[in-house]
Amino acid sequence: MKHRHVVKEKALLVVFTHKAAGSAGFCAPIEELAHLASSAGADIAGSVVHEWKGCDPAFFITQGRREALKMQVLQEGADFVIFDADLTPAQQRNLEDFLEMKVIDRTALILDIFAQRARSREGKLQIELAQLDYLMPRLKGRGLQMSRLGGGIGTRGPGETQLEVDRRKVKQRMQRIGRELDHVETTRMVQRQNRIRQGVQCATLVGYTNAGKSTLLNLLAGSCVKAENRLFSTLDPTIRKVSLGDGGAILLSDTVGFIRGLPHQLVAAFKATLEEVREAHLLLHVIDCTSPCAEEQAASVDRVLEEIGVSDTETIFVLNKIDAVVDQGIVRQLSRRFEPAAAVSARTGQGIDKLRSLLDRWLSQRVRHMYFRLPASEKSAIDCIMKSGAVFYSACEEGDVLIEVRIDQNIAHNFRRFAVPAFRLGDN
Repeated sequence: MKHRHVVKEKALLVVFTHKAAGSAGFCAPIEELAHLASSAGADIAGSVVHEWKGCDPAFFITQGRREALKMQVLQEGADFVIFDADLTPAQQRNLEDFLEMKVIDRTALILDIFAQRARSREGKLQIELAQLDYLMPRLKGRGLQMSRLGGGIGTRGPGETQLEVDRRKVKQRMQRIGRELDHVETTRMVQRQNRIRQGVQCATLVGYTNAGKSTLLNLLAGSCVKAENRLFSTLDPTIRKVSLGDGGAILLSDTVGFIRGLPHQLVAAFKATLEEVREAHLLLHVIDCTSPCAEEQAASVDRVLEEIGVSDTETIFVLNKIDAVVDQGIVRQLSRRFEPAAAVSARTGQGIDKLRSLLDRWLSQRVRHMYFRLPASEKSAIDCIMKSGAVFYSACEEGDVLIEVRIDQNIAHNFRRFAVPAFRLGDN
């Protein structure tokens, strides 16, 4: 059987840096954009780095830079150009007319990667909504132009099939998707309310894309969540139970990774998914210690958390991939910068006991080891206590029910009248 040979598009990258960033500021954005382009399926033809000197309203870059870019496109044999910036619809059209080829910006590139990664119905709907929101202001005059430019990276998914329709039909489609996602959000809300009523402590993994969140979830929960060394391998939230010491446990969820300049369309479209982050009692902020931009990446995550309103949630920092760090002084430096922190390797398990210790300490502050003696007639109270915590043992004695349980302190407060000092089975 013959395999179809897929010819990859060749991309020329255009990156901007501020003078204040120094020489180090030139490297990281290029590497990240190249990684994004490769993840989308492109070959890298070359790159251009410009010092930021302001924006041309019509073309984003000045005439001299446009001429130089056109020359380099020809020299490198590039098929399209990727700007590490957000272009207005007019700027994108003007650049395409000038260069006579497809031009996409950072947002279109990230949306394209998400379109390829989406697997669940919910994930596909969220991506389609984000793409249509991005497409809407670009509809005018795009049909013939995009047909000429030939599609490919940056035009994949619903963006490619909806280009010939008018704004009214796009709006109708967005409204239908919005209604479906509202239903998803309602379902998630009911599930979260059930967990709250049961006193379940919930934590969420957050972090820059490809920081190792899924691998860490597998290690802590003993699960087999798909974990890959690629950007945005996780789009759909995954929740697993993590058992801790003294019979305690938390529910830990894995979520979509964040990135510098995460498109606002994605933040809006993924609101149902990001509710898992908003409602978490604890955040585990996973940081890739091997990245030379670890602190900048952590700051990017913090900006997204602030945008969705969870910047004040209690956080434990997980300094991951320490097995791949050559200079351990970097790990010590990050440990001083981020507290409380555990330096671990989710791949080898190194340092995981320190993380479990931090989780145990956090859980012990939120839950209490309690003893209750309730009349057997208090059936609803007994059921609530039994369902809301980790029960060590229960027994009936002289018409009462004795329960030893580890329970959320807020729920325990509702039954404080039944609380008793520690007892042994058979006490009177």
